[in-house]
Amino acid sequence: MNEKKEIYFLNWEESAGSDSAEVGGKGLNLGRLHRYGFSVPAGFVLTSRAYRDFLQFNNLAGYINAAYGIRAEAVNDPANEKILEEIRRKINEGQIPGTIRQELAKQLEGMKLLEKPVAVRSSATAEDSATASFAGVHDSFLNIMGIENIIKAIKGCYASLWTTRAVAYRRKMEFGDDTVAAAVVIMELIPAAAAGVAFSCDPRTGRRDRIAISANFGLGESVVSGSVEPDEYLSDSRILLPKILEKKIGSKKQYTRSISNGTELVSSGDYANKQVLDDSRITELGLLTLRVYEAVGSGIVHQDMEWAFDGNRFFVLQARPVTNLREPNFSEIAGQPVIWSNANLKDVMPHVQSTITWNLASCLLPRMMSASLQAAGYHVPPGINWVRLYKGRGYFNLSALQWGFYDSMGFVPGKTNDVMGGHQPEIKVPAGNPLSGFKGMKRVLRQIYYIINILRIQGSAETIFKDIREKADSWNQLNFGGMNENELISILSDMRKKNVEFGPSYMILTSSASVPLEMLARTLDADFPSRGYSLANGLLAGTSEKMTSAEHGYRLMELAQTAQRDDAARKYFMAEHFDPAVFRKEIPESSQFMIEFEEFLKDFGHRGIYETDLINPRWREDPGYLLENVRAELLSPKYADLRTAQAEKRKVAELEIEKKLKWSFRRIKISIWARQARKGAEMREMARSVLIKSNESSRLVLQDIGRRLVDRGILYEKTDVYHCTLPEIIDILAGHWDGTGLRILVEDRKRIRAELSELEPPDVIIDEVPQPLTQQQQAHSTVLSGLGVAAGRASGSARLIRHPRENSKLLAGDVLVAPSTDPGWTPMFLRAKAVVMEVGGYLSHGAIVAREYGIPAVVNVPGVMKAIKDGEQLTVDGDEGKVYRLKIYPKK
Repeated sequence: MNEKKEIYFLNWEESAGSDSAEVGGKGLNLGRLHRYGFSVPAGFVLTSRAYRDFLQFNNLAGYINAAYGIRAEAVNDPANEKILEEIRRKINEGQIPGTIRQELAKQLEGMKLLEKPVAVRSSATAEDSATASFAGVHDSFLNIMGIENIIKAIKGCYASLWTTRAVAYRRKMEFGDDTVAAAVVIMELIPAAAAGVAFSCDPRTGRRDRIAISANFGLGESVVSGSVEPDEYLSDSRILLPKILEKKIGSKKQYTRSISNGTELVSSGDYANKQVLDDSRITELGLLTLRVYEAVGSGIVHQDMEWAFDGNRFFVLQARPVTNLREPNFSEIAGQPVIWSNANLKDVMPHVQSTITWNLASCLLPRMMSASLQAAGYHVPPGINWVRLYKGRGYFNLSALQWGFYDSMGFVPGKTNDVMGGHQPEIKVPAGNPLSGFKGMKRVLRQIYYIINILRIQGSAETIFKDIREKADSWNQLNFGGMNENELISILSDMRKKNVEFGPSYMILTSSASVPLEMLARTLDADFPSRGYSLANGLLAGTSEKMTSAEHGYRLMELAQTAQRDDAARKYFMAEHFDPAVFRKEIPESSQFMIEFEEFLKDFGHRGIYETDLINPRWREDPGYLLENVRAELLSPKYADLRTAQAEKRKVAELEIEKKLKWSFRRIKISIWARQARKGAEMREMARSVLIKSNESSRLVLQDIGRRLVDRGILYEKTDVYHCTLPEIIDILAGHWDGTGLRILVEDRKRIRAELSELEPPDVIIDEVPQPLTQQQQAHSTVLSGLGVAAGRASGSARLIRHPRENSKLLAGDVLVAPSTDPGWTPMFLRAKAVVMEVGGYLSHGAIVAREYGIPAVVNVPGVMKAIKDGEQLTVDGDEGKVYRLKIYPKK
């Protein structure tokens, strides 16, 4: 009998571990929802095996085979309708095998559903998938009581596979009749005070930052069938507690109620013009909808959810992917494929991001991506899907970005690619000069307006930065442990709001070096053909006193010099068995080194390795990496003073320009653009530092929430909070959910994150198709090409560093070869003779710091981590963008 149960009946828990071929899409999703702690009515799934055995038991194969030849265009022919009608009649008259009947009775009795009304719902094996919803195609039956009526409803579900509607849909979607079988969901009928559907997006416009809810009194059948005009609520999902944007109170002339073994539509009477859900319940349902999207849709696939409200709590009756969701974009590039690229994101967030980090970033990034275009006075269509996840990593909508910069200010797609870094295709744009004619004039005016706005925001940057710093400092001083749940929600809401408000200014400030750098290079090109960027890189070497990310390095150099003079510090750092964890025990608190180190942590302790991801500790929490770099500085042989080398490099570029241009107007222009490019780079790096400082506050409050959830038995360990989403956290803090199932969801996410981390992500996705990795540099090539972003030429041994924690491998005078760099890599630049990176652009962090330090750098060298072997001799030419290999190792 147990064996039969495994074949024919699965409870929700067992369904979650099954697949759609056995329990259908609806049954599988209900199982997963139950597993993750959603309120799902008591019930189980009658598997597709039972359907196939039913057909065999009743000798229906011949009738079924007769329908296989029906073509899509001929479904409604009278002869074919008769074939399908006969199949349905035979199914409805058929007998359920005794073993299934007996086990059904036991299942109903065991769940105390034998004498309760249930819903009997079709769950076809291809139903509710990412490509085919089968919405409204197969039949479901509500308010069914008693085993005989339930069996009749089961056969009704089976028969609904053979309506003209169902067969036509299968033909349209190219599903073979033999590939679609019927599982059946049997679940308790919730006595609904209200019910309806909810989407984690707006299915009408395609906007991913909206929640769309339809609601009516009574059972949800009136909404799902389209029988009435329901209430419609639209909320903004970017707000921590989804903000209601629109409420349309439907006429709701009727509602669905239960009658004996069925339902009926009745007049709504005085309730017709009343709002079905009050505002607080709309917000609660919005959070629930987002939880379903994050849990079942993995924060990637938007969900269409049926829900019911019994007057006290919401139940999820089913969830399925939203299919054929529109992709809002610029109308001018309609019909072109959507290009998704990880170019810039691969530089700042190269790894599989933690759940909470992407949950926050997916709200912030879209505002940032359109900020520069809006600063140019350019209209950006609302709802463009600017970012997405693919196998755990972030990608941005390169098509929209290329068109936006082309149409707004005349930047051709190739130039956008150079700034962003990476190797990606270009969209098609009209031939000719984008700055000519009337449209060209408008683009030039937008460039001017954009520069004015950059200058305006730069002028107020210090005020903006001061505000964020002070706010972050005030948050960091709070006693989160002494707050109640509502206070924590308020703090989280304030933090999110502040970050979102800062987003556009952050993006404009981080982009503020792009136009002046481009104009500087273009002006230089006029007199020094093809050398504009090379000379620009030389002019910018060591010219900034406010480059915060470069300042990390300078301060660490000074700390190493202090340690050299401090007996206790020198003894600690030079010890054979160096242990960063014990530095506070080994070095007196009153020592000069400790005084200066504490000052360093006060200024830069909010930074960290791969600091964009909140899961990673800050230097203030774990200073081991900093101490390792101080030790490396002490152990390294000393080369020429860094600032002297920078000055020499800058002087060479200045003399060459002075010799040719004297005191011409063009030289004055060069000076102006160089000053603006320098200031833009400073602003870019400071803006990131300030954003990361506010993220430190988010990390602190999340750590406290993690501790609370561990104390309540909801999570295993407090760091698991980084694998949760904000809707999940808020739902628990608000008391809507007790956190049941969250531990399981977190463990699943951690396992998936580990699996995805092993994959090599594509650099480009076109529509939904990942593209082959960019042509890799051949292992036998003597010259590797990339983008020269920091002037000069230097030679040394290649040192392949894949993570900053490998910093001890890098010796003074080595060439640092890395996949990408963020500010956490900066200390290593001090020992590097040159830098080579797999990704990056003119304005990537590594490029800016290398220029400031006067270190030759070539970025955007595809496949360099595989092509070059550790220890081989390289010459890096930052002027030409070339990496010369002085000795090629033979292939093994």
